[in-house]
Amino acid sequence: MTREIAVVAFAQTGHRRSTEESSEVEMLMPVLHQVLEQTGLKTSDIGFTCSGSSDYLAGRAFSFTLALDGVGAWPPISESHVEMDGAWALYEAWTKLLTGDADTALVYSYGKSSPGQVRDVLTRQLDPYYVAPLWPDSVALAALQAQALIDAGDTDEPALAAVGARSRADAEANPQAQLRGSVPQGNYLVRPLRTGDCPPIGDGAAAVILAAGDRARQLCARPAWIRGIDHRIEAHSLGVRDLTDSPSARLAAERAGAFERPVDTAELHAPFSSQEIVLRKALRLDDTVRVNPSGGALAANPVMAAGLIRIGEAAARIHRGTSDRALAHATSGPCLQQNLVAVLEGDPR
Repeated sequence: MTREIAVVAFAQTGHRRSTEESSEVEMLMPVLHQVLEQTGLKTSDIGFTCSGSSDYLAGRAFSFTLALDGVGAWPPISESHVEMDGAWALYEAWTKLLTGDADTALVYSYGKSSPGQVRDVLTRQLDPYYVAPLWPDSVALAALQAQALIDAGDTDEPALAAVGARSRADAEANPQAQLRGSVPQGNYLVRPLRTGDCPPIGDGAAAVILAAGDRARQLCARPAWIRGIDHRIEAHSLGVRDLTDSPSARLAAERAGAFERPVDTAELHAPFSSQEIVLRKALRLDDTVRVNPSGGALAANPVMAAGLIRIGEAAARIHRGTSDRALAHATSGPCLQQNLVAVLEGDPR
């Protein structure tokens, strides 16, 4: 890379089960104001803006254009959008800054899952010929993955429960989390997954600001430098994949430089407890690594924003000095189909 790029600011909403009283723009605007205030920048100071969201959640075409009202698109701005989690919008903004076309970038994403049945909406991601017509919902597919892990001897139900319990306990220190503290495992949603193994349904938004080189040092006392970032995808057909492993996550981590030196923190976008088991193995994370100190997606999982939040949470720990080298992960699609990995570092103390 010819330019150093860093995350210099991060903000997110307080994640809630429903924000029916607010539109996407009204939910997003406070977050945009917060992230700009952290750096002292104005909208006119931003060289590039990129967003991530899904029209399927909103239920109308080109809904993302309405969110630009919250950004302020007049006078005209340089803007782009991806129909993906905001982590992929950050990837696009990162490449834009690498080219030298801009020195700063605003990245934001949002999702309101409360208006519809998100388990059914997510079936639209599936292979349209062989799988989608069967309407297997997202929890059922995650349960297939969890059962495959149990059958392979990689985990068991008590171990899955422990992942959920730890995540909710860590979320006690996160004022933005939707769920905190002990959560009863409850009944099976789809065996072997119980309530505590699955993410909450909720609404939320997040935003980060990227900056290059000396501009990053001017805007942030301890920038979170992106030392590497990469994303990969599995085969679309679930039937040709080994659901107990994630080769795409491993390859993305390798290309991002995650295996060159140990990390001290990992923010994993693992919406189901079983997926943390898969990712720990694929990303070579042992017990010395603090995994999801924010509570992760089991504490708050706003669809289309949860991956960007993982990058933001990892960066925020570097800003505060509680981490020196962190791994952030985002996923999309069924059973960890698409995976993005970023490695963030702070300047030596």
